[in-house]
Amino acid sequence: MATFLYKIGRLAFRRRHYVALMWVALLTLAGVGAASAPAAGNSSFSIPGTEAQKAFDLLEQRFPGMSADGATARVVFKAPSGEKMTGKANKATVRDTVKELRSGSEVTSVADPYTAHAVSKDGTIAYASVKYKVSGMELEDASRDALKAAAQDARDAGLTVEVGGDALTAAPETGSSEIIGIAVAAVVLVITFGSLLAAGFPLLTALIGVGIGVSTITALASALDLGTTTSTLASMIGLAVGIDYALFIVSRYRSELAEGREREEAAGRAVGTAGSAVVFAGLTVLIALVGLSVVNIPMLTKMGVAAAGTVAIAVLIALTLIPALLGYAGRRIKPTGEKSRLLGGGRKAKAGKPGGHGKQTRPNMGTRWASFVVRRPVAVLLLGVIGLGAAAVPAASLELGLPDDGAQPTSTTQRRAYDLLSEGFGPGFNGPLMVVVDAKDSAHPKAAFTEVGHEIKGLKDVVTVTPAVPNKAGDTATITVVPNSKPSSTTTEDLVHAIRGKGADITSATDAKVLVTGSTAMNIDVSQRLNDALLPYLALVVGLAFLLLIVVFRSVLVPLKAALGFLLSVMAALGAVVAVFQWGWLSNLMNVEQTGPVMSMMPIFMVGVVFGLAMDYEVFLVTRMREAYVHGEKPSQAVVTGFRHGARVVTAAAVIMIAVFSGFIGSSESMIKMIGFGLAVAVFFDAFIVRMAIVPAVLALLGRRAWWLPRWLDRALPNVDVEGEGLRTAGDRHADRDGERELVRA
Repeated sequence: MATFLYKIGRLAFRRRHYVALMWVALLTLAGVGAASAPAAGNSSFSIPGTEAQKAFDLLEQRFPGMSADGATARVVFKAPSGEKMTGKANKATVRDTVKELRSGSEVTSVADPYTAHAVSKDGTIAYASVKYKVSGMELEDASRDALKAAAQDARDAGLTVEVGGDALTAAPETGSSEIIGIAVAAVVLVITFGSLLAAGFPLLTALIGVGIGVSTITALASALDLGTTTSTLASMIGLAVGIDYALFIVSRYRSELAEGREREEAAGRAVGTAGSAVVFAGLTVLIALVGLSVVNIPMLTKMGVAAAGTVAIAVLIALTLIPALLGYAGRRIKPTGEKSRLLGGGRKAKAGKPGGHGKQTRPNMGTRWASFVVRRPVAVLLLGVIGLGAAAVPAASLELGLPDDGAQPTSTTQRRAYDLLSEGFGPGFNGPLMVVVDAKDSAHPKAAFTEVGHEIKGLKDVVTVTPAVPNKAGDTATITVVPNSKPSSTTTEDLVHAIRGKGADITSATDAKVLVTGSTAMNIDVSQRLNDALLPYLALVVGLAFLLLIVVFRSVLVPLKAALGFLLSVMAALGAVVAVFQWGWLSNLMNVEQTGPVMSMMPIFMVGVVFGLAMDYEVFLVTRMREAYVHGEKPSQAVVTGFRHGARVVTAAAVIMIAVFSGFIGSSESMIKMIGFGLAVAVFFDAFIVRMAIVPAVLALLGRRAWWLPRWLDRALPNVDVEGEGLRTAGDRHADRDGERELVRA
């Protein structure tokens, strides 16, 4: 592979005009496609195979036009102090608001509080239920604006009015966070390379890759039902790996220049060696993202595949556009150790080989740190493992769930509506359950409906059970159940399971099927689906990556160490998330207003994203060690060599990723805040504790055994030559032998 990529690098360097023109044409084509494609709404949300989804599908068939999965809103009214909602003036205001709400083009029904018995016992709080034709993710902005305007008109009349429900759900805006991340990335790259031009290449190529990927997603969004939220993950991951991969290639190019190679040769060797690491690092990310399909949630699958496509583009850009741009830059890209004139250039690093007799420069930080770890591997290993183990302890108390309006900041109208409904009608009123009774096969449907209602009333934690509402055919009915506990509580989850448990007995007695659905039941089913899929997903991703890394490193123990280190860092990151968002530690610092269950998507999302980035660092850092070892260095010296060349680049890449993810911590959305914090902490743990401390300590302890591979497996595996042995000339090998003799004399 190294030889093939070497040829690609040299070809792109020589034919840079054609390569640059090709990528500009692709970007233009994708942009034109995105601009001319029909506007797509948010993608539809379904969970095939779950009971809640089966009930939604049944309602679509038996209650035509009901829009069972349509968005809902609750406009909550509170009377001024000393007044009642039943007062004449307040009644008139509410009915004017109801009339205004009914005029919406996507509205199917609006329930008048006074005819729907939606006034609290003390008469101070009332609510109007609004139902829409489409889901909250598909609702047009005009409908949301009309809802807010109606609420504001009622406020102007003197009432306290808040709006809850999923009708106000909208994709969070993250543009400012991305800008902050790019700004931090620019600063880190300038410090790393000492050159504005060299620092600009990774940013430019990453933005081109993200531009092509996101534009393509936008162009296909309507046809493939990708929705506006699909591009969020693609842009975040594409930006992350795009900067990383370009950073690796440019860094290796400068190293090759420092060794005295001509620029075209340096570009070819950079792509042949660092490019090989980029290809396999990219493959691990693709495995992690495409593997999200095992969860069997269509929206998550589409997001994973779309992000994987953007990562593939980032790999191709790193292998072709980067060497082309290096060709354009010419001598303005300095070798490692030199700075541009703008940043104090003119000073050249003093040459000298470690172990030689020439005047030596002071070893860089990576060399000094690796030398320390090699001397004290046991102490470093124990400190790292114990530290991460302690951070992982809270993960044993992990509780998963999907947040509701009760997790919103108190400054939002959704949270205030939630609190008003809890005050007036009880906490369970914010998460009613919809029980669907399918009596098509029953001889006495009405009796079956009555029996179901009677059985549910006898269950613990039930406050209200409404009479059954049958369809026109009389073979299906819906029953609304109000729990005594809030929607995200384990008590409500137990009630859902209890109703479903009763369903088996009812079916045997009446031949009627009982299904539980509604947003609360759907959240419970989604959490269960994600929880059940976590271990299979982890096994698939880690297993395939383990096999891939065996091919890359031609070792069994190095990939095993990489996988175990990743698991340790992810568990530690989950422990930190539990401590902050579930236990409330440092909640004031993180501006966490409401603690509760960790978002059920968080573990599997963290595994997918962090695994890909962790393997990037592992492949780039350890391939330099493998390269040094294959070229004749002792195992301990190879570890130091790998850090001398790779630690600075990996550190820069990790700092950039932490900055990008940390930008999301400031979001007012609890889910976005949690994702940003979890990913930033996970990258910190994995890059600086696992890859920078535990990995060199383990390799130092294992010595030559780290690179052991059974002979039969060695013969069976393809030789991908990631370390670039096929690129070495007789002069390179002669120089290595001289270097070994110098080390022996030293």
